[in-house]
Amino acid sequence: MLERMPPIKGASKAKRLRWSAPQNEISWAYMTMLREGNRTCRVYDDINPYVEVYQYRDNLYALFNQNNDGMGDVWMYVLIGPEKAMVIDTACGLGRQRELVEKLIGDMPYIVVNTHLGPDHSFGNIQYDRVYCHEYEVENIKSRVKPGMFDFLFDEDGNNKWLQFDRKDLPEYREYELIGVPDGYIFNLGGDYDVELIWTGGHAAGHAMYLAKKDRLLFAGDDVCSDVIGCGAGPKEGMFHQEYCNIETYRDRLEGLCRRIDQIEYIFPGHFMLNLESRVLLDILDTLNAILEDPENYDYATESRNPMSGAVKHSFHKFVKGFGTVSYSENGVYRAR
Repeated sequence: MLERMPPIKGASKAKRLRWSAPQNEISWAYMTMLREGNRTCRVYDDINPYVEVYQYRDNLYALFNQNNDGMGDVWMYVLIGPEKAMVIDTACGLGRQRELVEKLIGDMPYIVVNTHLGPDHSFGNIQYDRVYCHEYEVENIKSRVKPGMFDFLFDEDGNNKWLQFDRKDLPEYREYELIGVPDGYIFNLGGDYDVELIWTGGHAAGHAMYLAKKDRLLFAGDDVCSDVIGCGAGPKEGMFHQEYCNIETYRDRLEGLCRRIDQIEYIFPGHFMLNLESRVLLDILDTLNAILEDPENYDYATESRNPMSGAVKHSFHKFVKGFGTVSYSENGVYRAR
């Protein structure tokens, strides 16, 4: 196990065995304070002992899931509107997630959406009947969420590689409906409570954020992260719409979003620090522009290994003022023409 991060005494039943990559010290200090000291934290042990539930607004729950594959632990959200609720991302799929969601919202109908294909954002899809995402991400999610998708979490002897949990608590694969919708699509949760899908690309071809307009809350997935915003990985073989996995696409999309910044008050990312003030979007935009101006003027470089494929990735990092970094590869800067 990487020793850079001291264990956090969280309330989840799962216990960390090792990490695929270390997290930065600021994010880890934040998560330690949150998980060991937040008074709203609750674990519903009789339903899902693996998820820590935090309440951030009267109508907003943040559900903390430890990442099964050793990457950064992940947030999913339950947003409650006047007539319907929305589940934003389905995390790693561990435990009886659907029952937990329904415990929080009661008998209210709900809509489930993905920000993107990441196993830590979409593997829980199989617990639901219908899930929405951006239209560019449908085939990419289908390529990951399939029979045998959990096999990589265990070694040849059947032992857990990264996180200790009971294997019987992983759900069995089941078919579900995955629906792609276009940029700007509106989900209505009742009355004047609209949630808009905003396509951003960058981290994934069909990466989307969700803007709850009335509350001015932006759910940003992996295109905002206090650790590393990995939005310039470049195209991946066998995936779809890969011309949008780059810095240039995200810069163009974020530039448009920043023109609407008066519609956004707080940001809830997919990992680490959350409830961020919206001005961080402007700082991220500055960093993206600096990378495009001179991709070779990075702050540092790293080498990491993908926990699913084992492929080694070489990345460059540029700091975001007062935040984390943006990472990119040599072929992940400019959009393919």
